[in-house]
Amino acid sequence: MSKVFEIPLYPYQRSADQDAAAPVRHPVVVVGAGPVGLALAIDLAMQDVAVVVVDENDKVSWGSRAICFAKRPLEILDRLGCGDPMVDKGVVWNLGKVYFDERQVFGFNLLPEQGHKRPAFINLQQYYLEQYLVDRLRALQAEGKPVELRGGNKVLDVTQDDSGAELTIGTPEGPYQIKADWIVACDGAASPIRTLLGLDFTGRVFEDNFLIADVVMEAKFPTERWFWFDPPFNRGQSALLHKQPDNVWRIDFQLGWDIDREQELKPENIDKRLKAMLGEEISYELEWSSIYTFQCRRMERFCVGRVVFAGDSAHQVSPFGARGANSGLQDADNLAWKLKLIIDGKSPPTLLESYDAERVQGAEENILNSSRSTDFITPKSEISRIFRDAVLDLSERYEATRPMVNSGRLSVPCTYDGSPLNGPDCERMPERTRPGSPMVDAPVPAGWLLDQLASAFHLLTIDVEAPDGIIVDGVELKRLALSSADDADGYLKQRYLGEADAAVYLIRPDQHVAARWDHYDEAAVRAALRKAIGR
Repeated sequence: MSKVFEIPLYPYQRSADQDAAAPVRHPVVVVGAGPVGLALAIDLAMQDVAVVVVDENDKVSWGSRAICFAKRPLEILDRLGCGDPMVDKGVVWNLGKVYFDERQVFGFNLLPEQGHKRPAFINLQQYYLEQYLVDRLRALQAEGKPVELRGGNKVLDVTQDDSGAELTIGTPEGPYQIKADWIVACDGAASPIRTLLGLDFTGRVFEDNFLIADVVMEAKFPTERWFWFDPPFNRGQSALLHKQPDNVWRIDFQLGWDIDREQELKPENIDKRLKAMLGEEISYELEWSSIYTFQCRRMERFCVGRVVFAGDSAHQVSPFGARGANSGLQDADNLAWKLKLIIDGKSPPTLLESYDAERVQGAEENILNSSRSTDFITPKSEISRIFRDAVLDLSERYEATRPMVNSGRLSVPCTYDGSPLNGPDCERMPERTRPGSPMVDAPVPAGWLLDQLASAFHLLTIDVEAPDGIIVDGVELKRLALSSADDADGYLKQRYLGEADAAVYLIRPDQHVAARWDHYDEAAVRAALRKAIGR
């Protein structure tokens, strides 16, 4: 499996920009070809926004890294044309179990209801996602879409003013300069762009360490998430087991704070931990290992002049809960359509203030949940540990205490309550699809609801007459007409009608609800659309 890390996917090639007499200007330059940068570039290219991606690397990330991809990011990847290979290759799971010492205290189902195209989660090594995204980008290039991917291009310097930014790029053949209307920094937790601009994170670094061990083994464990508190093979600590494709299993061991990292990463010491957990009879091969420290931090602002930050460059959370890559993909989903409108002159640059507001809100939710998870998993006082262990004991017998058990609250999409882009609401409709919420999938006559909502504004009507299309300030609003007569299983009523007899939903290009009514009012729709595009 290690060969996948050695294959250059986008090797260095000299670009025309390096031979230009003056720095060439591009609408968008994305720094970083990880999942977030590639997803953003694909989204922009699909909308005919010219974008250049630069990365000092030319290969997929080393190690499996992010492995848990939640339902909402899978729906985003569907829109980008990458969802099917992800789910086809990934290990699908909805179930999890929590153990205390040697006994199971309870299990859970993350998606008990029917009527969804995608599962609650899949497990898939990050290097596969990066491969699929590069493949998709190459397919868009073959279609003539305006996207470039430049490996072996390292950002050495960045400057900006009110009109744009300039980057100095280092290559094996020497440096060159390019200009950009907008730079999007998707260059990871150690973000060179953030450092060059003199910016930093605020937040917490938790005093604990965790060992990741990815092992290849033939095991008959079910496809579930297993989490242990105080197991006999890692006393006083915790552990996590997940299955990945290719018979790769992710195992996390809590180590404590005062450790010798070099000693803990020695194969013979990892082997002792694995054999204590799995038993002497199970044979395995160690594929990848790493030690990480919990960090729950973010930048104060995600937009700094002409530079926008997304993914780990903007925020960091602990891995338990699968919030890192999932939230980064939601950053890209939120940003792409806004950049498109600004570049096309249909929205003012101040529309990016809504990216900052909405994704800071998303980061704050993730940081809050990750901090609570970490405090529960790694109690810092004897009183905290006694309380936690009492909750675990009670949860075996009493369902009411199970929500208090926090082995890593798993990723859910952010609802942008209070967003400056939100329009009117109708209280008779379900709370889960209120303005600011991501759309909830449902089966419809043409297949699945979310598959009908491409990268554009839509007017979803249920049992309501309305025009097939409206244009407001150059922005087209496409209608998707549905009927409750086709809703045999009641999914539309449950998720979109509630107590209302009819519904009109204004849907943003990122499939979040902007406004909703129980009747069609063209003036109200036009006003809500203007608000949603920042006008």
